[in-house]
Amino acid sequence: MLNIQNIYKTFNIGTINEKTALNGASLTLNEGDFVTVIGGNGAGKSTLLNAVAGTWFVDEGSILIDNVDVTKMPEHKRAQFLGRVFQDPMMGTAATMGIDENLALAARRGQRRGLGTGISKAEREHYMELLTELDLGLENRLTSKVGLLSGGQRQALTLLMATLKKPKLLLLDEHTAALDPKTAAKVLALSDKIVAEHNLTTLMVTHNMRDAIAHGNRLIMMNEGRVMLDISGKEKKSLTVDDLLSKFEEVSGEEFANDQALLSK
Repeated sequence: MLNIQNIYKTFNIGTINEKTALNGASLTLNEGDFVTVIGGNGAGKSTLLNAVAGTWFVDEGSILIDNVDVTKMPEHKRAQFLGRVFQDPMMGTAATMGIDENLALAARRGQRRGLGTGISKAEREHYMELLTELDLGLENRLTSKVGLLSGGQRQALTLLMATLKKPKLLLLDEHTAALDPKTAAKVLALSDKIVAEHNLTTLMVTHNMRDAIAHGNRLIMMNEGRVMLDISGKEKKSLTVDDLLSKFEEVSGEEFANDQALLSK
């Protein structure tokens, strides 16, 4: 479902601030894979996700989604293949519009706009059913402005919007990093539920080592713009944080350097 081959990305080329963020990174996801991505500061995690999303083009290499070469495809066209939830709960939704209006926009993604009825009665009933499953009381607040929701409610809504039309690939960009631990756990549980129900191919970047181990069927660790570890199956199920740190040191020859991740132990 996702095939990344030998991609490179360098920012500020030729200046004192030149930085190579991706250095020959390669990764393949089969349909239904739920891959968590972790790495130290500047390892290339977010750059990898942004490269897949088309936020910027890579300098070299190729990116294929469901056998379609999207390497040179602009972000707005690439969006037809993707669902994405950002780190900032304020992104991914329209704050001044109602919950129902946001869901309607997500449901109409990629469709031509016409002059028909905005949101039908049947659509509202469907949205209420979906929101009821979130167990956050949002089904009784369909017309509430999204900007009035809490961070956790907003991330849950964004997750629902991102998966309303089953995407080829779901990108979760540290989507619980801005939430308190209790709310983060609830959003992660909801993520697991939605991914499993729809068999979504998912790439989740996280700074939390425990979350990276506990969620998904594969874990990759990045360093210096490349994939250094790719762990799945029984090995992942029995993995501990200390195991992960030891494996990283073994393959990279250096200690893991990310204060935020280490604090999540």
